[in-house]
Amino acid sequence: MTCHYRCGTACAKPVANTTANAYFGDVVRAAVSRRGVLAGLVGLGVAGAAVARAPHASAGAPGAPGRGPHGEPGHQIEFSPIAPVPGESDTFDVPEGFTWSTVISWGDPILPGAPEFDIDAQTPEAQAGQFGYNNDYTDVLPLGGNLNRAVLVCNNEYSNEEIMFRGWAEQDGPTDEQLRTAMAAHGMSIVELRRRGPRAPWTYLRDGRVNRRITPHTPMRFTGPAAGSPLLRTSTDPQGRTPVGTFNNCAGGTTPWGTVLSGEENFNGYFRAPATATDPAYKRYGIGGAGRGWDRVDARFDTAREPNEPNRHGWIVEVDPYDPTSTPRKHTALGRLKHEGATISIAADGRAVAYMGDDERFDYVYKFVSKRRYREGDRENNLRLLEEGDLFVARFTGDGTGDGRYDGTGEWVPLVQGGVSRVPGFSVERVLVHTRLAADVVGATKMDRPEDVQRNPVNGRVYVACTNNTRRGTGTNPGVDEANPRPANKDGHVVEITEERDDAAATRFSWNLVLVCGDPVDASTYFGDVDRSLVSPISCPDNLAFDTAGNLWISTDGSTLGTNDGLYEVVVDGPDRGLVRQFLSVPTGAETCGPVIHRDGTVFVAVQHPGEVEGASVDAPASFFPYDGTGQPRPSVVQVHRV
Repeated sequence: MTCHYRCGTACAKPVANTTANAYFGDVVRAAVSRRGVLAGLVGLGVAGAAVARAPHASAGAPGAPGRGPHGEPGHQIEFSPIAPVPGESDTFDVPEGFTWSTVISWGDPILPGAPEFDIDAQTPEAQAGQFGYNNDYTDVLPLGGNLNRAVLVCNNEYSNEEIMFRGWAEQDGPTDEQLRTAMAAHGMSIVELRRRGPRAPWTYLRDGRVNRRITPHTPMRFTGPAAGSPLLRTSTDPQGRTPVGTFNNCAGGTTPWGTVLSGEENFNGYFRAPATATDPAYKRYGIGGAGRGWDRVDARFDTAREPNEPNRHGWIVEVDPYDPTSTPRKHTALGRLKHEGATISIAADGRAVAYMGDDERFDYVYKFVSKRRYREGDRENNLRLLEEGDLFVARFTGDGTGDGRYDGTGEWVPLVQGGVSRVPGFSVERVLVHTRLAADVVGATKMDRPEDVQRNPVNGRVYVACTNNTRRGTGTNPGVDEANPRPANKDGHVVEITEERDDAAATRFSWNLVLVCGDPVDASTYFGDVDRSLVSPISCPDNLAFDTAGNLWISTDGSTLGTNDGLYEVVVDGPDRGLVRQFLSVPTGAETCGPVIHRDGTVFVAVQHPGEVEGASVDAPASFFPYDGTGQPRPSVVQVHRV
């Protein structure tokens, strides 16, 4: 996702949740004093990355170690971890025995008539036919039953105009052409891939039949209980059912029925709203200020003219990547917030369950459970699963046992259940449009920027990446607890949830911490009971993925350790639970996004905002990634595989 604290104009800085709900850090404060056991581990730690792989059992569900989600043998990638790479290094680093290549980069043409990339000849029309900027969520989906054909789906989150346009000077006013071009760089890109054989690298087809750009101008449709609500109506859509466009698309998810879910995250920073920023709903979502200037070329981004337009963003968007003529749908039943993404599991009774994080300091973790049941092969039925169901928010409680562990219990508190609002004073429509306000009322637990939330297909547990929260325990902000054990948490942590009966539809769960991130020589970090000399330093966990052996893979955003961001493998079961090993490192100024761990051993990552360094410009770039001869940094999707 977008780094909130070092990207300048690239995104809107989040407005912390200041409601009085219990904070994760207040749940069990006593845990901090119980962690003396970790002090004894400090002497085992060394700075730098692990240099050897510790032997460990394959991860897996009880009774089926090393098995994939359908009982097939699990596969893990064998590699020697790399050392951390200094933050000023403009290199893309992979383990010995591996190589990397670019699949596609910003500006590559993907639609008929689109020109080749030329940083000095950008137009809105050209960009609308080219691969978008700042690729984030990524997946590579099968196409036509052929192992050598695939569909690449990417979110294009936001734009760094200062390193996109020569002569960009926001203080002097960008041109209308630049504003429209930057708008066209947002949204999503869908591209057909091919390779010559199972060991060959993937290349993209500029004339692929599924190729598509989705932008802030793409017609869409609302579904669910809030569709048609007065809160969603505008002068151009008086029925409140046909929103236009999507932007600031962060993480996402791929459904069992073959569609892709895209999370609209920091939408608030795109609207001019100086006169209406005191509106409680606006304030809770951080809407207020000058926006990004889009109101000059599109009136809907001025809340004085279209006060409900912000309510039409902040949703989960479902897209059919196989049908470029299909209309994307915004599902109101999943609530409106700063969605990092949404990932789908199928419950024991067949209902679809979506896990979601609201990426803001002191905000919440959510779950949606569909009313309908998933039917294998019944696409018409499955495409309606996210239109109606129950919406919950998480409340965490410490266990209070005093045994020195980071764990406790919790419950999914209903916001909408059985088609009825469970929030006093809120209609169903208001719960879904102003979901944050509704969650405040029911006493949800404040978290430290919960981003990706995913269920492990092997062990069935749910993992929550909490990226950081430097305001925790400062000033009048809530303090620390067992699950968030550090004040001014700059490095983040990962929460593991075990739902009752291992059922995704359950309303009760237990939880613990897998990682408290940072440098393993730091006594405030936690990596289970593994030898810390084998642990790679890791900071600011963001996107999550799993290999078929059940190992957790984490991409990072905004490392505080003086190193570039990267991708890490984490063992979550067996004697080496908590072992972190760095697999790759991205160039200076870049963020690692959208990891995909394929069974064939290929790893895909989206390298977002390379060269996003203060003072960088087109004429003075801080990065030259992907080193393609253009002399400019270009966000790209990269594939890593064995030599």
